[in-house]
Amino acid sequence: MPRLPALLALTAALALSACQQPAQAPAAAPSEDAAVTPVPSTAEMPVDAPPQEEAVPSGGLDTAAADTPCRDSLGETASARLVQRCIAVSPATRPPCNAANPCALIQGEIDRACGQYGPDETKPAECAA
Repeated sequence: MPRLPALLALTAALALSACQQPAQAPAAAPSEDAAVTPVPSTAEMPVDAPPQEEAVPSGGLDTAAADTPCRDSLGETASARLVQRCIAVSPATRPPCNAANPCALIQGEIDRACGQYGPDETKPAECAA
């Protein structure tokens, strides 16, 4: 059994040496063949990539007119008819069928709701108006 203390001492020395940080390897001097020159970033988006920013409307709708309440754009009577059409066809629990909303939003809800009917289904009369 005289070898047991020597074996334990050797095991302890190996365990302690494993706890030390590894020696840092010296940085190799760059050779002329492996000289690295920084490449300027010229990354471009692929042609078919989706836009990364909010698209600006190009001359289609005037933003002031798009934000005008339908009541002010069409008048009380016409906006009330549009709102009633919207309420009649919209399946939404909180549809934008309100004369204080822009007319385009109300008409968009009517178009969306009427577009959900299949070709074999009968659409409400409000969809054709």
